Amino acid sequence: MKSLFSGAMHKAAKLTQNQNVIEATRVIRRALSGGRENSSWPTDTSSEKIQRIEPKQTPAEVAGFARAGAGIGAEGAARDFGFNPGRVKRPLGEILELLRTPDLPGFGLPSKPAVKARSAPPVPPDGAGFLTRTFACEAGSRDYKLYVPSRMKSSKRPLIVMLHGCAQNPDDFAAGTGMNLLAEEHGFIVAYPRQPTSSNPTACWNWFNIKDQMRDIGEPSILAGITRHIMAEFDIDSKKVFMAGLSAGGAMTAIMSTAYPELYAAAGIHSGLAYGSATDLPSAFAAMRGNPGLAEKTPKRRRSGKAGGVRTIVFHGASDQTVHPANADRIVAAARAELSDPELEIEQGQAGGRKYTRTIITEASGVPHVEYWAIQGLGHAWSGGRPEGSYTDHQGPDATREMLRFFLKRPTPTPR
Repeated sequence: MKSLFSGAMHKAAKLTQNQNVIEATRVIRRALSGGRENSSWPTDTSSEKIQRIEPKQTPAEVAGFARAGAGIGAEGAARDFGFNPGRVKRPLGEILELLRTPDLPGFGLPSKPAVKARSAPPVPPDGAGFLTRTFACEAGSRDYKLYVPSRMKSSKRPLIVMLHGCAQNPDDFAAGTGMNLLAEEHGFIVAYPRQPTSSNPTACWNWFNIKDQMRDIGEPSILAGITRHIMAEFDIDSKKVFMAGLSAGGAMTAIMSTAYPELYAAAGIHSGLAYGSATDLPSAFAAMRGNPGLAEKTPKRRRSGKAGGVRTIVFHGASDQTVHPANADRIVAAARAELSDPELEIEQGQAGGRKYTRTIITEASGVPHVEYWAIQGLGHAWSGGRPEGSYTDHQGPDATREMLRFFLKRPTPTPR
């Protein structure tokens, strides 16, 4: 068993080097199960199936990270390298780094950069700019790209902060989502913070570290600082500040909307996980698989102070093999729990060649508070995305445009 597992780890490491972490996940899962496929992971979803929104687990029990760039079997891998996951907790990035370490016994595989741009970023139109900046504060510093459209409102502009997934960067994420094109069309500003490989080997936001799930410390403090700095410089409308993210970026978006509910008016979470899903490596992998119960000392959920908390729109592929779709259920359940008298509406439709189920939850006043798009046939990718970027699927509902609609459409209470 030891030699079989070591062989599996060697193969998984090579796959990880080549950015094929989904297959690496499958290789280790088979090794841990004695060569059998793990039947607990969803492989097929009928177009007639309506995704549940009432999970048996609480939001604090599960949730987490994402992207096809950081998903390997946690407990078995840790034990094979001499670590006891019950005693020693290692961040996700450290385990991924182990698979890249040249002097690791039995491997000796060269390290490769975690982030590569798929193509050069498009040239902004005349009068627009896609600027590279740096923000620094007591918690640290981050580079970020800032898209300033050629035509903007004279004052009180909207701002959307976009958080990329693992093994992505701002240029890649901007190209894949097409958000800059909509910014040019509607006259809003977009910021793309960059997670450097010095902070995480695969450029993942560290959603699974406790210190990066709290207000005014760690990565949340830096991201909030970037947001506030842009707001002050560009006379941003404080009621139209939004954040959206994919995978690990989606998980960090859930953290930010919980830690800073007064700063963000709405959140968009694509293929992500709920706040408080993980506090270490084992609980991170468990959350990604959809299994609750391993998160320890989860930070207490900060009450928003606003009725119903932060409005949230969620997208998740029903065929996502990297982050279990149950995580979307838990995001929705957490948002719904903020409402005193919610009403639920479920509709089914088709867009871009894919069927979807859209769940809309409204608060007592009739304002839509949560939207959940469960998309049939979609894997771990941005729905309706552009081929110029990574982790996109050109089929399905246009997640970028739907998020923007949800963000900018001013909630209007309607009588019931």
